[in-house]
Amino acid sequence: MKSFSLSSLLLPVALGLVLAEQANAICPGYNYGIGNVQHLADGGDRWTIYDTNCGPVDSLVTDQNPCTQGVFECSPPPIKFVEYTNRFTGLRYACRPDSNSGSCGGDVISVCCRNDGN
Repeated sequence: MKSFSLSSLLLPVALGLVLAEQANAICPGYNYGIGNVQHLADGGDRWTIYDTNCGPVDSLVTDQNPCTQGVFECSPPPIKFVEYTNRFTGLRYACRPDSNSGSCGGDVISVCCRNDGN
């Protein structure tokens, strides 16, 4: 019969928890995260909205001001997204910077958004 030490059993479990924590999970306590602007080859810009598991759920692609396209509400300068309106459901989400926002792949999350009853 092979014997196992407690540490040899706990090490794989602990490693699994650490790796799971490092998986793409963003904006704890929020519904969505908005990635930083991505400049496209055609001159437009894209902002991707991610769920908390880094699944893209919506985006805005425009060569116009993103604050006037009906998807994002913006603050006065310095400009930040303060609200996201889901184009599929019409629900509105309050957005704010969060120190635990994280990133999805190479896309750093600029603000985290949650539905505050709107």
